[in-house]
Amino acid sequence: MTATPTTAHDRWTGSRIVRRLGLLGAIALVLTVVAQLVGDHTVDLGIGEITLYPLIWGLILGGAVSTQRFKPLPARLQHYATELVGIAVLVLAARLAFVVGANIPVLLDAGPALLLQELGHLFGTVLFSLPIAVALRMGRATVGACFSIDREGSFAIVADRYGADSDEYRGVLSMYVFGTVIGALYITLLATAFAEARIFDPLALAMGTGVGSGSVMAASSAAIAAEFPAQADQILALAAVSNLITTVLGLYVGMYVALPASERFYQLLTRRQSRGAATEATLPPVAAEQVTAQAAEVRQATELEPVAEAKHESVPVLPSIALILILFLTSAVIFHGSFDVKMLGGFAIMAALVLVSIWLKKLIGLSAIIGLSTIGAYLGSEWSPVADEIAKVTEPIEFLALTTPVLVLAGLGLGKDMPMLRRIGWRIVPVGLVSFAASFLVATVIGELALGLG
Repeated sequence: MTATPTTAHDRWTGSRIVRRLGLLGAIALVLTVVAQLVGDHTVDLGIGEITLYPLIWGLILGGAVSTQRFKPLPARLQHYATELVGIAVLVLAARLAFVVGANIPVLLDAGPALLLQELGHLFGTVLFSLPIAVALRMGRATVGACFSIDREGSFAIVADRYGADSDEYRGVLSMYVFGTVIGALYITLLATAFAEARIFDPLALAMGTGVGSGSVMAASSAAIAAEFPAQADQILALAAVSNLITTVLGLYVGMYVALPASERFYQLLTRRQSRGAATEATLPPVAAEQVTAQAAEVRQATELEPVAEAKHESVPVLPSIALILILFLTSAVIFHGSFDVKMLGGFAIMAALVLVSIWLKKLIGLSAIIGLSTIGAYLGSEWSPVADEIAKVTEPIEFLALTTPVLVLAGLGLGKDMPMLRRIGWRIVPVGLVSFAASFLVATVIGELALGLG
């Protein structure tokens, strides 16, 4: 097969995209630095506290730049920002995959109670929050918002399957923001109430707090431990292991089970619209026109309108990864308070893993997130000959620091998504409250039953 020669137009288009990426990267770099320098801030609400992390400031700053009217960020750059999010979450997933591999022994040593409660964390949200989202007419954003409580790994799963410019991705983003802002306070209040009511074993409650978010687990397990000081050490230990298991298994269960289950459940609950579409295809022309008009009215009444997508060039992979690594390195240095030369090796390995996963996707059609997470988990496991070296160079790279530039980029792409996000609006609040409560309570119930059988 003869390769197509590169034309002058292709070279010009490529260089133009790279220049635009450079401008976008400069804006993202400034916002990332500002967000990290602002740091953590805690707001006392009387009934509890909310901690605002740099990633929240990053999203707010990016969103402000994207949506302001004085000099709006061009739509093309907003699309580039969204595409960069898809690549950036692959780098995040690479870091998470090494964590998964290093903690495989924890999974093997965990008792049945800790393993079973993971079903609660992942399926409580699907069973209870998804019907509410459908009833509130959130449209396809329902699938992304309701297959889990949507922490960092969820971005990678949904972006890989549906794309970072999809309604499903916007659902993930909405739930992520909701959980980051009030998740810790909300679960802490629930944990405190049930601990005081003495309904569940405190160890079962501790298992329930491991929803996959470190801040949620830390705050809520501390509240339970304060209520049962004699068991404080056991409570904190079980909560930490439960959270680790949810983080480790969540990537795989979410990818292979929870997201497909969410997709099918959504289709089941919205099957009437599908039946209407099938009926339309079998009707005579005049009747079909009437049904089409009626179907349009139904869709307008029951679904969120899709966001119009402008045509745009795709960003080149290598310059995009280079830009993302600069953002990540800057954020990690500020977060860490100093530069560690080992970070360079860690980011190089993570970038190489992303490139291999993208290559495998092009070669054999293997999903990038599946290939990346599988290879990364092996390389970070005790069976890998390079596990120790990988652990040394990735240890200084704090996972939380990497989320800030990702949310900055997500914010820079918000302008084009505002119609959809406005339509989701308040709906994410009841859906989010049910998602987090279901994840915590269903996992607690399963933990209670498993402890009783043990």
